[in-house]
Amino acid sequence: MMSTKIEIFDPALCCATGVCGPSVDPELTRISRTIMKLVNEGYDVSRYNLAQEAEYFTEHKGVTELLEKEGPEGLPAIVVDGRLILNGRYPTLSEFAEWLRFNEEDLTVNLPKKTIGLTSK
Repeated sequence: MMSTKIEIFDPALCCATGVCGPSVDPELTRISRTIMKLVNEGYDVSRYNLAQEAEYFTEHKGVTELLEKEGPEGLPAIVVDGRLILNGRYPTLSEFAEWLRFNEEDLTVNLPKKTIGLTSK
């Protein structure tokens, strides 16, 4: 069985994930956690940042055409097995589950639980 390859073409972000600086977009936090979990589970998911990795944007015809037509406002762009299938927003967990053929409940990204301060006597 051939594994599905997902490529995410981000708009220009300040760093590789966009999860930095004083005000972090919760959507960037969600997508970063999801991608990290997918990669750790062995799925083929790559992410490219327009600011630092522009060469990937020019190598993909569909993404190049999207940028020519809509400019950076058309990003993020999602490419699955070489086909541009989504742009303008990040995929939901349900969409990842459908493309990668896994059960959504198996990959729910858990947020850290509130920590309890323990003191020793």
